[in-house]
Amino acid sequence: MHGKTAIVCGGSAGVGRATVDALVARGCRVGVIARGEDRLEEIARAYGPGEGGLPRIVTASVDVSDHEALEKAADALAAELGTPEIWVNCAMLTSFSPFREVEPAEFERIVAVTFLGQVNGCRAALRLMTRGAIVNVGSGLAYRSVPFQSAYVASKHAINGFTGSLRSELIREGRDITLSLVQLPSIDTPQFDWARNRLPRQPKPAEPVYSPEVAADAILRAALEGPRELLVGNTVLKLSAGQAVAPDWLDHKLAADGAEAQMSDRPEEGPRQDNLADPAPYPASASGSYGHLAADRALVIDGDRARWTALGGIALTGFALGLALGLPKRR
Repeated sequence: MHGKTAIVCGGSAGVGRATVDALVARGCRVGVIARGEDRLEEIARAYGPGEGGLPRIVTASVDVSDHEALEKAADALAAELGTPEIWVNCAMLTSFSPFREVEPAEFERIVAVTFLGQVNGCRAALRLMTRGAIVNVGSGLAYRSVPFQSAYVASKHAINGFTGSLRSELIREGRDITLSLVQLPSIDTPQFDWARNRLPRQPKPAEPVYSPEVAADAILRAALEGPRELLVGNTVLKLSAGQAVAPDWLDHKLAADGAEAQMSDRPEEGPRQDNLADPAPYPASASGSYGHLAADRALVIDGDRARWTALGGIALTGFALGLALGLPKRR
């Protein structure tokens, strides 16, 4: 791993919290950025001082969509922890809603946190860091959209484009900083308990589902190895391949089944207290309410290797077919 100092944006719950736990277990001192002060205090209490009496966790209550506030928080964390050598961007918001029912301000809010939060995080990280790894957390939905999460899906597509553009700039500048994307499948996190929901039943992660620790392990691998992209779980492979081969079929398939795949059998009883404007009351937990569905292992593949392997398979198939068609007929 590049260093012993890390900052995690969106680190008070879900994948971010699992990543914080994994970094601390590796001996890192971690700055945790999130909105919810109660959860941040809970995390700070959970970790006592480390080696030499220094705190293992330092927190900052900040909305990542506020770039000025995020810059100040990053400066404060760096002053206490030292210059970060690992930076993870995974703050997110979503709304399980038909697009026609999503107000413009709601859509903009989700994009501001889920996409622009990563933009702001990268800007702050690059101003502070001299070497190390930045990891942006994406999704299989960046390759294949699903209905009823239009703002979230748009944000994940945007993260792909932004990250690729910035990576080329870093290569051109010769910066000693890797920029990786970790594309996640469905993860059992609290988002399904606190996201805004207009579907008739409570939302759930579409199966197959994985534990937050699976995501955290992939993020640590990205920080350690600096790959361009990691694809986590068979689902992400299937989504990206399916979109490349049969996007129209998937459009119709998800029109028929996409809502049901995202709904549990639990009825939604009235408006819930969601976390769009303010943090929802919830423990500082990595896991949500669907741990009984979650696997604790997943296939993690380097995205570039997967593409070269697929391309090689197509080429070999074409070569074999050409040979077969070109063989002389027996008389």
